[in-house]
Amino acid sequence: MEIIHLILGKANPARMNGVNKVVHDLATQQQQAGFAVEVWGFSANPVHDYPERTYTTRLFGASRNPFGISASWKQAIMSRKNTIVVQLHGGFVPRFYAAARFLQQHQIPYLITPHGNYNWHALQRSRLRKKLYFNLFERNLLNGAGAIHALGQSEIDGLQSIFPNEKSVLIPYGFSALANVTAGAPAEFIVGFCGRLDIDHKGLDRLIEGFALFREKAPFAQLWIIGDGPHRQQLEKMVEQLALRQYVVFWGSQFGDEKVRLLSQCSVFVHASRYEGLPVAVLEAASLGIPCLVSEATNVGEAVRSFDAGYVIGQGTSPQVAEGLSNLYQQWQTDRLMSLRRNARRMVDEEFNWPRQLDLFNQLYRMIRGKSTLV
Repeated sequence: MEIIHLILGKANPARMNGVNKVVHDLATQQQQAGFAVEVWGFSANPVHDYPERTYTTRLFGASRNPFGISASWKQAIMSRKNTIVVQLHGGFVPRFYAAARFLQQHQIPYLITPHGNYNWHALQRSRLRKKLYFNLFERNLLNGAGAIHALGQSEIDGLQSIFPNEKSVLIPYGFSALANVTAGAPAEFIVGFCGRLDIDHKGLDRLIEGFALFREKAPFAQLWIIGDGPHRQQLEKMVEQLALRQYVVFWGSQFGDEKVRLLSQCSVFVHASRYEGLPVAVLEAASLGIPCLVSEATNVGEAVRSFDAGYVIGQGTSPQVAEGLSNLYQQWQTDRLMSLRRNARRMVDEEFNWPRQLDLFNQLYRMIRGKSTLV
């Protein structure tokens, strides 16, 4: 059995698009575990201009027609027809609808990982347009899928509201810890965020407003925002209006060792997202021993509670962010944050370890090919 991950783009981890990173990590781990795996991408610029990787990547030109798939892609798929399972990465993608129709016509098994696009809140964005698209195209794609792979319970719940089904399967991605827990807590109380600067999606308005409320109790606290995106200027303006300029640092996009260096200096990490699949940034921070303040929508809240690895803030409103920061700040002042730091690292090691997740994926693929049942 061969696994083909189908994406838009090139699975380049040095990009702010989280799908790139999680697909790259999944394919890397599968290849190292002995899986036959490749990543195939549709790209307007099908040039192999990404960091070195261990798995095979094939790129196919993306035409201006969003529903267009190239003849070379069809030929490549047909040459593997009897051996593959195809995993589509993303929801509401016209090109994936066209690809799924082709796979259905030739009885090639596939599953879809929507990466947060079926979360209830995500479905409310451009609601009428999505409803029309769903009825015309996405429903057909889902009907033909062997499974709908969800990264978090919120995706399953959101999809059930518009597409009741029994084929949704919850398997979080795994994660490889980045470093050992540091010897002690940072000397300053630094609140960190890392990710794409999308206000509605990532709840960054709640983070900044909550931080402003929290500073009444911790006037010397800092907020570090790592990443870039379409709303950076709006966020910088919000910071100015709240008179926070000297307490908030926008670091821009950071990758590799520099990102790890900045994250390692944070006392706590915040993700007050309104919807997610599974935010890799939270796992990155936790693997560095950083306690995490997360909304339920991140789909990491249950694990954070179970391992006592931070603080969960329900809907993630600004007052809740302030309350959570105040709680963690009190523990930081009395050195009790160290136990949370150890717990955060343990959460990644035990709950999100790759061998466990890869076994679940393997069972899922085999179920789709009809060779066994998922247990």
